[in-house]
Amino acid sequence: MTQSDPVIAWLLDSDPSIRWQVMRDLIDAPEREWMAERARVETEGWGARLLACRDEDGQWAGGAFLPAGFDPREWREHGQPWTATTFSLSQLREFGLDPACEQARRTVELIGANAHWEEGGQSYWQGEVEECINARTVADGAYFGIDVAPIVDRLASERLDDGGWNCERTRGSVRSSFATTINVLEGLLEFEKSTGGTTRSREARGTGEEFLLERSLFRRLGTGEPADKNFLQFLHPSRWRYDILRALDYFRASAILTGTDPDPRLGEAIDHLRSRRLQDGRWPLDWSLPGRVWFDVDDGQSEPSRWITLRAMRVLKWWDAQASIA
Repeated sequence: MTQSDPVIAWLLDSDPSIRWQVMRDLIDAPEREWMAERARVETEGWGARLLACRDEDGQWAGGAFLPAGFDPREWREHGQPWTATTFSLSQLREFGLDPACEQARRTVELIGANAHWEEGGQSYWQGEVEECINARTVADGAYFGIDVAPIVDRLASERLDDGGWNCERTRGSVRSSFATTINVLEGLLEFEKSTGGTTRSREARGTGEEFLLERSLFRRLGTGEPADKNFLQFLHPSRWRYDILRALDYFRASAILTGTDPDPRLGEAIDHLRSRRLQDGRWPLDWSLPGRVWFDVDDGQSEPSRWITLRAMRVLKWWDAQASIA
């Protein structure tokens, strides 16, 4: 892939948060070049815009998981709001804000001092009570240099017998959820990237991966039928929801970290990903979650999406490169 490729040129004609990842993952630009582009996330485009939405105490919208003054009718009538601290931090991580930059360091320090979970009142970096929320807290905390080992230990202890996780566990669920499992896996992977992980966290990540792999990333184990039609539709931003592209991007990152080959059981999901490519080489945004946001980062449902296209292209580049070696 080169900058003269029309799809690459389209991806580069965008925000710094996309450009630096294209440079690193698709066109193999020298590290000094993509790092310089990544640094712009703090001061330009979507990253700077989201940072400017912070409150003086380091939070977003006055709350940890929910905006201050949240009315449950909003969720019922308009969808879950996505403007509070947890989702804003996760979006900055997706943008690739440098954890070492001044605004990142100051933000996580202020959050630690001032943010408390609505459920239980715990300090933000101590974690909440639900697996999905704690998983994202682990991913964000590990990425931004916070010690989240106690939350990691808790997540490892909350695995279900089938190897994955379900945030409905405390309400009696004994089967893992695709969505909860991918959230936890991403958190454990970020923790492993940052610290090397622990024996327990690596074992937990292995059983969670197996949960998804033995289901080909989207099928019910018992019947072989798709567990949810939306798993085969491409979503952005993912928030806490699941689709196969999110899972494939996770398995790519996992394999790169550990130096392992792609698992053949990813093949059916890879084939579906290829089948959804548009004639012009791009991929569409199939759907997005309703609810309050600070601003949009895609051009709308059914339109080609730079975020979906970036992730799809880097997954296929990784998969095809390994296949050619084999």
